[in-house]
Amino acid sequence: MTETRMIQTLNYYLSEHPSIVGFRWTDSQSWGNTWVFLFISISSYIILSVFLHLFLLLIFRHRRPLPLGPIPAVHSLSMALISFTIFAGILLSSAAEIRDTRWFWRRYKTTPFQWLLCFPIGTRPSGRVFFWSYIFYLSRFLHTLRTFFTIIRRRKLSFYQLFNHSILIFMSFLWLEFSQSFQVLGIILTTSIYSVVYGYRFWTAVGLPSKCFHFVNHCQIVLLSCNVICHIGVLLLHFLRGGCNGIGAWVLNSVLNGAILFFFLNYYVKLHLEKKRKIGAAKQMLKHKDN
Repeated sequence: MTETRMIQTLNYYLSEHPSIVGFRWTDSQSWGNTWVFLFISISSYIILSVFLHLFLLLIFRHRRPLPLGPIPAVHSLSMALISFTIFAGILLSSAAEIRDTRWFWRRYKTTPFQWLLCFPIGTRPSGRVFFWSYIFYLSRFLHTLRTFFTIIRRRKLSFYQLFNHSILIFMSFLWLEFSQSFQVLGIILTTSIYSVVYGYRFWTAVGLPSKCFHFVNHCQIVLLSCNVICHIGVLLLHFLRGGCNGIGAWVLNSVLNGAILFFFLNYYVKLHLEKKRKIGAAKQMLKHKDN
C-alpha cells in the first residue's frame, strides 16, 4: 500500500501537477524564452570562457592543475539526478499524453511511437512534454559549467566543448519555439545517457576505480548513433504521413547535429591516434632498454 501511494505521488509530481499540465511556452510562464536572451546567454558563455582561459594563462605561467575540491563531484551528482528526473518526468508525461489522446490515434490512424517521432501539424508548445522540454532547456546551462572546470583544472579551452554546449542550448530552444518533432525521443535518449555519464563522472571524481578510460566517449557515440537513426525516422514519417510539425527547425537541427557528429568524430580519431602513438613510443622505449 505504501509503495502504491509512493508511485502515485511520484506520478502526480512528475506528470499530473497543475504547473506541468498547464505549462505554456510564453513570456509570462517561461523564463529565457526570447531570442535576445538566447543569443546573449550563448555569447556570454563563449566570452567568459575565453576571458577565463586567457586570464589564467596570464596569471599562472605554469600549467599545473588548480584544485577545485568537491565542486566537480557535486556538479556531476547534481547533473545525474537532474537528468534522471527529466528522463522519468518526460517518460511518465508521454505515457499520460498517450493515455489522454487515444481518440487521436484512432482518428488519424497513427501510433504512439509515430507521435514520439513526428508531432502533428499545428502542435503548440504546451502541456506535459513541453514542460519537461523546458526543464531540459534550462539544464543545458548547467552543463556549461564543465567548460569552466576544464579551463581551471587543465588550463585548456576546447573549441569542441564550446561549440557543443552552445549548439545544444540553441537546439533545445528551437524544440520549444517551433514545437519541433523528435524532441520527446531526443530528450529521453539524451537524459538516459547523461544520467549514466554523470553518474560515472561522480564515481571517478570521488576516487572510486575507473574501469573504462573511454566510457564517456562510447556513450556519446551511442547517443549520436541513436539520434541519426531517429532523424531518418522523422524524415520518412514527414513524407509518408503528410508532414511533421516544426520540420524547418528539424532541418536546421539535423545540420547542427551533423556538425557535432563531425567534430566529435574528428576529436575521437585524434584521441585514438594519440593513444596509438603513445603505445608505440612506449614499445620503442622498451626495445631500447632490452638492447
